[in-house]
Amino acid sequence: MSNPQHLQYTEEHEWLTAADADGVSTIGITQHAADALGDIVYVDLPEVGNTVTAGETCGELESTKSVSDLYSPVTGEITEVNEDVKNDNTLVNSDPFNGGWLFKVRVEATGKVLTADEYTALTNPSA
Repeated sequence: MSNPQHLQYTEEHEWLTAADADGVSTIGITQHAADALGDIVYVDLPEVGNTVTAGETCGELESTKSVSDLYSPVTGEITEVNEDVKNDNTLVNSDPFNGGWLFKVRVEATGKVLTADEYTALTNPSA
């Protein structure tokens, strides 16, 4: 499993893109998290217009194995949620780094993030 180098990661297994020209980052969960959770059957995402806080829970992912909190890696306002994921939860497992993204945030502050190599070391210490 390869973690895309252009993304940043959290210890809670979320990824985020660099902010675009409008200050908006895209957030999702990693392949490692998707594999650990198993088949996602329900997603509870923050609502557009709500504010999320870095390191705080902002939703839930329910799988056939468990329910897991979703943490925001940044502080800011939700600008978009992935309706495709709400309608087809399997996208989180099948394409977590692309079509399975979860939400977008206009970033005010970023919490603790890791590079792809740091995240790989965290999730696969023998790599």
